[in-house]
Amino acid sequence: MRKTSHYKNEYVWGFVDKWDELIDWDQRAQGEGDFFIRHLKKLGARRVLDVATGTGFHSVRLIEAGFEVVSADGSAEMLAKAFENGYQRGHILRTVQADWRFLNRDVHGEFDAIICLGNSFTHMFNEKDRRRALAEFYAMLKHDGVLILDQRNYDIIIDQGFSSKHTYYYCGDNVKAEPEHIDEGLARFRYEFPDGSIYHLNMFPLRKDYTRRLMSEVGFQHIETYGDFQETYREEEPDFFVHVAEKSYVSEERATSR
Repeated sequence: MRKTSHYKNEYVWGFVDKWDELIDWDQRAQGEGDFFIRHLKKLGARRVLDVATGTGFHSVRLIEAGFEVVSADGSAEMLAKAFENGYQRGHILRTVQADWRFLNRDVHGEFDAIICLGNSFTHMFNEKDRRRALAEFYAMLKHDGVLILDQRNYDIIIDQGFSSKHTYYYCGDNVKAEPEHIDEGLARFRYEFPDGSIYHLNMFPLRKDYTRRLMSEVGFQHIETYGDFQETYREEEPDFFVHVAEKSYVSEERATSR
C-alpha cells in the first residue's frame, strides 16, 4: 500500500475509463481558466513535458494553446486513454511510459517546462524517491526552465478534517472523492461513481512547506505557491496548492528584457 509503484496497480482500466467522468474536462477548464497557459507563456516556455498526463487533459489544452508537448505517465492504461482522448480532439499525442525516478532514461531532450499536475506527486511514499524524481525533473529542464507541480491541501485535511468545494479539480456531477483514512503517512481516498462503482487511491499527504523545502534543496531557485490558482489566499481555504518553481531565478531578468 505504501509503496511508490503501488499506484500503477490502482489505476485499473475500469477506474481509468471513469477518470474523465470524475474530473469533467469542460468544468475543469472553466475552473482553472488559463492559469497554466498564462504562466508558461509568461515564462517563455515552448516545449513542455507533462510527466503525469493522466487521461490527457492538460496535454491537450497546452497543444491547443500552441505548445509542443510530450505526454508521460507511469500507467500504460492512462496513456492509452490520453492518446484516445487526444485523437478524438484531432491531436496525436507523443506519449511515453516513464518512471519519474528514471525520467532521463525514458524521455529524451531538454524542456522549457515540466508540469506534474492532478495531485500526482503524492503517489510517491519514499522521500528518497521524491528527491530523486525532483532531481530528474530539474536535470531535464533548460537552465531557465520551470517546474509546475500541484498537490492537495493536505495540511488542512490532517489538521482540521476534510472538506472540499470540488470547484477546480474533481468537477464531475454526482461523483464523490473523499478520504477513508488520513494520517501523517497515508491518505486513502475513496472514489464513488453514479453507477455504484467504487475505487481507491493511496497517497502520501505532502504538507505544503515540506514540498517547497524539497524543491529548494534539489536546486530550484525561486518558488511561488498559489492556492486554487490565486496569488493570495488564506491557508485554510484552498483545496489545492500549485507550486511554480524556477530552475534559475530569472523572472526579473525576463521582465527587464521584454
